Amino acid sequence: MGCALSGPGVTPEPTFDVEKRGSFVEGGLDLSKETECGENPEWLSLLESQKALIRESWKILHKDIARVGVIVFIRLFETHPECKDVFFLFRDIDDLQQLKMSKELQAHGLRVMSFIEKSVARLDQEDKLEQLAFELGRNHFRYKAPPKYYEYVGAQFIQAVQPILKEHWTPEVEKAWQSLFEYLAATMRRGFSTEEKTAGTGKSLSSRKACAESTPNKN
Repeated sequence: MGCALSGPGVTPEPTFDVEKRGSFVEGGLDLSKETECGENPEWLSLLESQKALIRESWKILHKDIARVGVIVFIRLFETHPECKDVFFLFRDIDDLQQLKMSKELQAHGLRVMSFIEKSVARLDQEDKLEQLAFELGRNHFRYKAPPKYYEYVGAQFIQAVQPILKEHWTPEVEKAWQSLFEYLAATMRRGFSTEEKTAGTGKSLSSRKACAESTPNKN
């Protein structure tokens, strides 16, 4: 997501009772199996009532999706200006008013909102939701967008949508969105780590091959 999903005062990832984990995911995931990067998968800790709150609030936000995307990133750059370094298209624009009019920023904001929309649509399909966030994390390694930025967008999204949702925003709605973004950020970090390890292995193999080819054959 570019400078994608933590925020000021990053909320620590929730810890779950192992005996209760099965209740968090319909269909369940086998805790004995490891992911491809050698870590247990994250768990989407959302009750059905929380999923309903997210869906209902998203219906309202979707009506103004382009503006929400711009607001999120303007807030992000105000609170974490170092994030702009990830975006070569507009990292040299210091005037936030000018940045609001940037076509590139608007387009990126829409891409992030599209990711959120796809995530909301997959709340009952955790395997597909996990794949979506995991692949985005892998892509962010290629974009050179460090994992420390991922939760920032989630925090700024929550701050940005409160005045839009008005009376529809409640502590329960906030908790539901926080849980979703914590899950997405953790899964993206896992995807980033996997791609980082893959790239490191590839470089190591290439180096060894180059070294072998450059070594004179003594026979």
